[in-house]
Amino acid sequence: MIDGRKSDTSSLNHQVIRSLCDRRFGIGGDGLIILQQSEQYDFKMRYFNADGHEGSMCGNGGRCITAFARDLGIITRETTFEGIDGFHSASLLPKGEIRLKLKDVDGLRWMEDGYLLDTGSPHFVKFVSSLDELNVVQEGREIRNQSRFGKGGVNVNFVESGGSTNKISVRTFERGVENETYSCGTGVTAAAISSYFHDKSDILSYHIHTLGGNLNVSFRPRHHSQFTEIHLTGPAKKVFEGSIEIKP
Repeated sequence: MIDGRKSDTSSLNHQVIRSLCDRRFGIGGDGLIILQQSEQYDFKMRYFNADGHEGSMCGNGGRCITAFARDLGIITRETTFEGIDGFHSASLLPKGEIRLKLKDVDGLRWMEDGYLLDTGSPHFVKFVSSLDELNVVQEGREIRNQSRFGKGGVNVNFVESGGSTNKISVRTFERGVENETYSCGTGVTAAAISSYFHDKSDILSYHIHTLGGNLNVSFRPRHHSQFTEIHLTGPAKKVFEGSIEIKP
């Protein structure tokens, strides 16, 4: 997270961002987010993948930048901010969780082996058994670049039903990171909506377990494959702050 309101971030090209996200020779991260001024909203969020290139919407990043904006004194309990896919609203809840409103989903496509939908980023959702034993990197990479998903490829989510009808577990292979990430906000949102559709369910709120922690996704169906009032809820905790020298 970088406060870019007054700082010159022009030197942050994709090579620099990639080096900062490197887990061995940089700071380490699944991505980098710059908070900028916005003419219409509280702030603007720019998200860059670990490969250094600007990415699509990051749901967990949206929750984290909301906490960051609070720490900077920009907001208190409510915010509306600008993302690459439009504006988002978020609330800071009493127990430290952050509730983020995501874009409406307009269309969910069945592709014989899974579901394809856009929750701010494009996601393919595949239902599996024995999720803990799955080679997510190998299988995710194989699916991610298939020609059916076009030039940009897709994020790949593997989903297993939990101990009750409103619980699922999700593991994600994320494009741009080109590896498994411990939690993907737009990915678990895609998984929850796909579970509702896949199970022909009437459940509108899902508890989701990821390697990085637990999240909640709620939504409201509008038509056959359209969904609105989509909210992603979970914690966002500050780990550290510091400075790093960027060498030319």
